[in-house]
Formats: sequence, C-alpha cells, structure tokens
Amino acid sequence: MSAIDYGERIPNNVDLAGDRALQRALEQWQPDYLAWWHEMGPEASSSLDVYLRTAISVEPSGWANFDYVKMPDYRWGIFLAPRDEARRIHFGEQAGDPAWQEVPGEHRANLRRIIVTQGDTEPASIEQQRHLGLTAPSLYDLRNLFQVNVEEGRHLWAMVYLLHRYFGRDGREEAAALLERRSGDGDNPRILGAFNERTPDWLAFFMFTYFTDRDGKFQLCALAESGFDPLARTTRFMLTEEAHHMFVGESGVARTLQRTAEVMRELGSDDPRAVREAGAIDLATIQRYLNFHYSVTIDLFGADVSSNAATFYSAGLKGRFEEGKRDDDHRLGGMTYRIVEAVDGRLAERDVPMLNALNEVLRDDFIRDSVAGIGRWNRVLEKNGVAARLVVPHKAFNRRIGSLAGVRVSPGGEVVDEQTWRLHERDWLPTADDRAFVASLMGRVVEPGRFAGWIAPPPVGVNRQPIDFAYVRFG
Repeated sequence: MSAIDYGERIPNNVDLAGDRALQRALEQWQPDYLAWWHEMGPEASSSLDVYLRTAISVEPSGWANFDYVKMPDYRWGIFLAPRDEARRIHFGEQAGDPAWQEVPGEHRANLRRIIVTQGDTEPASIEQQRHLGLTAPSLYDLRNLFQVNVEEGRHLWAMVYLLHRYFGRDGREEAAALLERRSGDGDNPRILGAFNERTPDWLAFFMFTYFTDRDGKFQLCALAESGFDPLARTTRFMLTEEAHHMFVGESGVARTLQRTAEVMRELGSDDPRAVREAGAIDLATIQRYLNFHYSVTIDLFGADVSSNAATFYSAGLKGRFEEGKRDDDHRLGGMTYRIVEAVDGRLAERDVPMLNALNEVLRDDFIRDSVAGIGRWNRVLEKNGVAARLVVPHKAFNRRIGSLAGVRVSPGGEVVDEQTWRLHERDWLPTADDRAFVASLMGRVVEPGRFAGWIAPPPVGVNRQPIDFAYVRFG
C-alpha cells in the first residue's frame, strides 16, 4: 500500500500515479465535482477558514490532522484501509474463496448498483444541509456541520474511485450522474427517499446525523464484509469518519435536551407552550422530530422480504453487521427470521427464510443501536429531574417501504384506521407549526463561546480546544 502523497492533485494511497489513464479520468471529474460543490455545497462558506480535520494516513494514530482550511481547498482524497493479502470471503456460496481484487463478471451489475446507491447518499446529504450554516447556533456547531460536509464529500470520492477504477465506461457515466441528481428534485431526485427530505433546521440536522448517519454505519459495516476487497477496504476507512457524524447528532440532541430541561426547571413547569415562550424546544416537539426521522431512516434498509438481499448475500457482495461474530454457517440455508406484517387489522409476526429477510436483520441491528443512544438522551432528562422520557416508535410506524408501506400504525404499535391516523397525526409527527416554531429559534451565533438560547454548550471542545475557540474564522 502506498503512502498518501499530498503533493498529488488527488491525495491517495492507491497509487494513482501508476495508472495514468485512471488519474486523468479522475482529474477530469474533479472540476465537475468542485462546480457541484460551489453550486450545492454549504452556502456562503467558500471564504471561511474552518478548523477541520484531514486524513494524513489510514493508520489509527494518524488519520486526522487539524488545521484551518478553506473548504473548496480541502484535500479530498482516495484512501483505502490496508490490504490483507490472505483475506478470504467468509459468507455466502463462495465462503472460503480468496477475496476478489477485480470485479467478477457475473456480479458486475449488482456491485455497480450497490456502489452507486451508497455513493448517491453522500452528495445528497450535503445538498440537504447546504443552508444550515446560515443559522448555526454557535461556531462549534458550524465547524461540526462543515466537518460532516467535507467528509461526506470524501465518501463520494471513495465511491467514484471504485466506479472509475473497476467499471470502465459504465462507471464513468454513473460517476457523472452522481453530480447530476439533486436532493428533492422532482425530475431527477436522489435514489433513496430519505435523501430527498428537507433538513430545514438544526434539530432536524441533529436527528438526521443521529439516525440517518447511523443507517450509514450499518450499511458500511455490511459492505465492509464484501468479497470485493476494494469495496470492503474503502468502507472500512469510511467508518472511521462516520462515527463523528453520529456523535454530532447524539451530542446535539443531548445538548438540546439539556437546555430544555434547564428551562423547565427554571419555569417550574413542563407546559410546552411555556417552554416555547422561554425560547427552548419542548419535549413533545423533540419526540415528534424523533418519530419522523427514525421512521424515515428505517425505511432505508429496504423491504422486509427481499430477493435482492438474498442474492447479494449468497453471492458474497454484502454481508451482515459484524458477520464474523455470528454463530452460524454464514450461508443461512434453512434458517428463518421473524418479520412483522399487518393481518386482519393487527400486527402479526411471520417466519420467512433468513436469506430473504436480511434487510430486516440489519434494520433490527440498527434499532437496537438506536435505542441505546436514546437511553443516553433520557439520562440527560433524568439527571435534570425531568420525569418524561423519549421513546422509540414501533418499527411499523409511518412506513413507506415493504409489507408495512401505507399501513396506519400508531407509535405504540396499534393498527388504526385512516380517520384515527388523521386525528392524531399532529400528535405523532412534526406539524407545520412545529417546524415554523423551531425555525423561529434558528438565529446564527458567530461570537466564539456564545450559543443560541435553545441549546447548551458542549462539555468539551474539538481536539481539546476550549469551548470559546474560534472554530470558524470570517474574513
């Protein structure tokens, strides 16, 4: 594995200099990427000096270097985790065979589809978040937003490299299309539904980075098991950066809850109207945001019964989360898994072949991980003497994918009729009034050490810097 050369136009550890045709192709793609960034990246940010981390190696001790950078000058590069020469496929029909270093012809179309779908999420999230810098609650938060943005951009580069390197003309065309789709566009939207939703405010951003980037974690972990070794190595390095995105979401919601609890204690009241009038976000609104982002995110795992999931697994293309820790034969023939469906006006469970239920397996892994984090949010409330608790809605709630699509289910898991749904929808999902209220709090705060009134400061700064550090410098 070559070292990362920052003298290169595209920093990399894949020896681009040894493949001049590939290097030229990526250098031709780069101006289009930068044009997309200027059009759809963070608004009014090009002249700012931002305290960002940049990869300087893929080793655990050196993959992050902190310094001020103007984002258009950020060194987006192509980094793969170190190669294990003895690595073998450890699931599916070819378990035990050497991992592939090139794309097997019979799996070409499916691998391209997997890479394109993953790649499409990266610029989509940047597009969804492009206006948020104008309403950042602090310089600390503004810097974290920009860090997420540049790393999503690097993850796009990672997928584009695979398309260019391993898929020829088809790959180059797919890479170009990744810059042509737009989040929420009626004619040319992003591939997955959650990446066409708006992220209009910072509470939505924190929920997005907590839930939707957590989906990214589980999808990347499944791809890190792939028998196609370059994809596995690429996603393993991406995971080192994904953890920060989830931290931004979890800590952001925790700080929002901290401030809400402080206001409730000051008021001696948990009345949502009083909390709002005091400039904090009431718990009921936070719960409705949680319900929405959680339900939209679990749809990202796909249909609960999927022949594609079975094909990807059996072919060795996409494994399960922590595949190596599973105590089974890693082929899954004859095994079953329980899914939920609506039958005669109620929810019921049914066993299906596990190979066909692998989307549901991954979804349930995600749910367990999400619930653990929400438990940490509830400890914030508990420590502040607040009796109320946030809860995760039933996984059948507000679904648009799979056998539960369109079935009206309450957050508690009760199948309801359309009239009951419409009567209670405003209690379960954010309303236009909720979003307008949250938007009314979104005033930009750019003085070092100051924070908007609806969110508490973090306990520690970035990279051991003080809270009042100038994380973003304006010209």
